Order: sequence, then C-alpha cells, then structure tokens
Amino acid sequence: MNVTIFGSGYVGLVTGACLAEVGNQVMCVDVDPVKINRLMQDDIPIYEPGLEEMVSRNRAAGRLHFTTDAKQGAHFGTVQFIAVGTPPDEDGSADLQYVLAVAESIATHMQDFKIVINKSTVPVGTADQVSAQITQILTQRQADLTFDVISNPEFLKEGAAIDDFMKPDRIVVGTENPRSIEVMRELYAPFNRNHERLIFMDVHSAELTKYAANAMLATKISFMNELSNIAETLGADIEKVRVGIGSDPRIGYQFIYPGCGYGGSCFPKDVKALVKTARNVGYEPQLLQAVEDVNQRQKHMLFHKIKAYFDGDLPHKTVAIWGLAFKPNTDDMREAPSRTLMEMLWDAGAKIRAFDPIANQELKRIYGERSDLVICQDAEDTLDGADILAVITEWIEFRSPDFSMIKNKLRYPAIFDGRNIYDPQTVQNAGLIYYSIGRQPIR
Repeated sequence: MNVTIFGSGYVGLVTGACLAEVGNQVMCVDVDPVKINRLMQDDIPIYEPGLEEMVSRNRAAGRLHFTTDAKQGAHFGTVQFIAVGTPPDEDGSADLQYVLAVAESIATHMQDFKIVINKSTVPVGTADQVSAQITQILTQRQADLTFDVISNPEFLKEGAAIDDFMKPDRIVVGTENPRSIEVMRELYAPFNRNHERLIFMDVHSAELTKYAANAMLATKISFMNELSNIAETLGADIEKVRVGIGSDPRIGYQFIYPGCGYGGSCFPKDVKALVKTARNVGYEPQLLQAVEDVNQRQKHMLFHKIKAYFDGDLPHKTVAIWGLAFKPNTDDMREAPSRTLMEMLWDAGAKIRAFDPIANQELKRIYGERSDLVICQDAEDTLDGADILAVITEWIEFRSPDFSMIKNKLRYPAIFDGRNIYDPQTVQNAGLIYYSIGRQPIR
C-alpha cells in the first residue's frame, strides 16, 4: 500500500518507519527542509530506541521516502495520515492550525479518492473540521472527488514507541465507512495477527478515547501524588501503601508511583485540552482540573524541601541534578519536572550542575549558555562543588550509586529523591540525609 504521512515529528516518523518495516511504500512530508535533509541522511532529530536503525534500513530498501513537496505527498498515497503538532493555546485548547493546513494541502492537490486519517491528538469534532476544510477547497476547485476523514489516535509511549506500534494493545479507528474499514484492516493486518486488536467506533468516540486514556493515566499519577503528601504528613510510608493497593487487581501497579510530577508532550497538554473541551460545551470538569492542579503543585515539592533544608538561604548554593528528561529512555524535556525545579532554584539565586544520559543537548538547546548552569558529562561530575543532590528522572544508571562517594563529594550530605528510587535505610547507613516523596525524611 502507498501511504503518505504529513508531519515527520515523533508520531509521524515512528508511524512511517513501522509501516515501511512491514512492506508498505511510505512518503513522509514535512515543511521543514532542514529536518527532511537530516532524515535523508539517516540523521534522526529525536531520540527513540531503535528508530534510527529502522529508518535507515527502510530508506536503504527504498520503502521510506522524505519530501517537502505537499503536492507529491497528496498524489502518492490513497491513505493520507495527518501527524502534525497540536500545541496548546494560552487557554489550554489544542491549536489545530497545522492540522487544518495539511487538510487544505491535501484538498488542493488530490486527484482521486483519499482516506484522510487524523493521527495527531485532537479534540472531539476535529474530523468534522477537517472534512469541512477539504469540502470547501474541493468546491472552490469544482472538483468532484470523494474522501473520508477518520480518526486513528496513537498510543505510543516515548522510549517504547517502536514496540508499541509493532505490538499494539489496541488499534482504535473512528469511521463508519465500509470502504475505509476495509482499507484500515488491510493496512494494520501485519500488526493484528495474534488476536483482534482493531476496535472500530464512530469518529467522535475515537477522538475522545485518546484524551480519555491519557487523562485516566494522569489521574492515577496525581491521585498517588496527592496521597503521598497525605502520607508524609501522617507519618505513613507511601511506598508501602503503593504495594498494598497495587496488589488489588482492580487497581494494579502501573502508574501509581509517587514522584515530583508528570511531564512530557502528552499528559499535560491533553488534560488541559480535555478541560477546555468540556468547558466549551458548558461542563465544568472538576476532577480533571484537580489532576492538573495537583501536578503543578507536585512539581514544586522538591524545591520547597530544598529551600526548607537550607532555611531559605539558597543564594550561592549549588544543586547537582540527576535526570532532565521527563522520564527515562527519551530526551524529551517538555513540561519536565526538572525544568520547574531548575527555574525555581535559579529564581532563588542557586546554581545548577546537571546531567542526563540522553537529554544534555536538549537542556543546552532550551537554556543555552548561562553562568548558573553547568552541563556535566556524567553523574559523578555533577557532584564536584555541589552542596546537595536532587534526583529527578529514574534512569537505570542512577539506581545503584556509590553512596559513600556521594557523601564525600557533597558539601552537605543530603539527597532529595523525586522518584523514590532509593531505600531510605541504605542511604542512612551511608551517612546521608535523605528526603523523598511521601515518606519521612531520614536524618
């Protein structure tokens, strides 16, 4: 099958590479010529395990193509994916200008039947807007062409996106058009061999399913963080509580880890967008707003613990930070708790020595050169001249450090663990003071 994908960012590139991997001819279209030139040289602009090799392999095999030519893309595939960004507006709503611009490009250049697939995360009703946009352009062209607009939301986890696409839990498709249903069955057949993963529904339900999934997961995280603050106040241990409730199969262990807040490109944006969508139809989503409010408060938690430890005297203090990405196995720092902590520390007059196994370059891109930031080449290097250590991302290489070395290097023997990855007794036995989330400080 010939497939066109508009947008060569995270979702578009993973989708294109995986569809090419199973034998399809895929053309990825992007307006950024620098990005396309990089991709044509197998230079991947994002970090995702396995993606660089897959792109290189399929480009060499002649199945994966890159272009900035929207007309070429519109002519290439019967299936036309829209996988462009939907950044939040100031009011939290999703900005659909790029989605609608792609719809206009497809309508301007199409010469035969097209199935236009919204892969981007978009509010309920976006397919209707895309359909109206295409209809308007075709009417202006006086072109008697047919098309179908369907929803096919992505459920890719950063750091595991290739596995998620190749071995999906479910494939949600929003369409009631029999012709489109058959095409989607054919397209996804290679990923659907073990058992039936395709779930067909109406377009509006498919659009809401994506938001609902992310909002549910964000709710579990914020609930656990709320509970961790209660536990810490009561003298309980949230990690023991987590095990106790996670053993209930109705609850399970996934997404109930307390920490310093969630980040990334999906949960914060999608929760805000769903709140805005609800308000647009006259419904006040109290729970969803609380999920967002709790998360914002949780991102401040480590700063307040550090500030209290120094009795408010943060000017000229230096904080070592382990972990910058919003989670392991990605370089994505969008909405990352590390950014909140660093910016609050800078505002208070402190300095930062930071390290992340993957996201160092992203840190430099975001903040540039500044006198109160040193980007280090390894975790141990951050401790040189540092007063305390804050752990923000639970990378595997941070999980079994040399605590004696940490104690000897820090001016103040204190670790602030935003992910509860250390055993308090082990840290205490090394002579370190230990602050974590939802547990009593170990002094």
